[in-house]
Amino acid sequence: MIACVRDTGNAALLDEVASGADNITVQQMDAGDPASIEAAAAAIGDAPIDVLINNAGAVGGQHQSLDDVDIEEWHRTLDINTIGPLLISRAFKSNLAASGDGKLMIVTSQLAASTWPMGGMYIYSTTKAGVSKVGQILALDWKEEPITVGLMHPGWVQTDMGGPHAEITAEESASGIRGVIAGMTKADSGSFYKWNGEIHPW
Repeated sequence: MIACVRDTGNAALLDEVASGADNITVQQMDAGDPASIEAAAAAIGDAPIDVLINNAGAVGGQHQSLDDVDIEEWHRTLDINTIGPLLISRAFKSNLAASGDGKLMIVTSQLAASTWPMGGMYIYSTTKAGVSKVGQILALDWKEEPITVGLMHPGWVQTDMGGPHAEITAEESASGIRGVIAGMTKADSGSFYKWNGEIHPW
């Protein structure tokens, strides 16, 4: 298992987990930095990758209403939430294909869905909607490749972003996502899931 992290000097919990396991390697990679993505791909090399989870994301700051939207933050969040996952998918395409049954899961959000009736959050919602479309297009472009592409709403999770009053724990979300990935077949490529395995309406 390869765990990528933006700041290797500020990942004490990850280091703790990795130190107690022989099969976890920590690799520096910043999803918002194309040079960092390429460097990570070079460091990892051509080893087959069975599952790649594009999980890095940014909420987009505190100024996301129509009247005070932070344009500079919008550009930064676009790099992390939308462009970064595309570049990561491209950088590791050959590794996924080498697996023979590679699975790419892109973590998006229910706020990205046109069916979700919530205003505001212009930066977060649009950049997640963008990466959802990236996933759809990858599924089409990789139709002949041995790679299945999925999109995932992880739920409202008790993390630094979701806060302590969110609906589910990180462990519940991660367990659900693992189950969905394990059950995905090529026929499911391009599907948008909820963490519990249900299909999320677009």
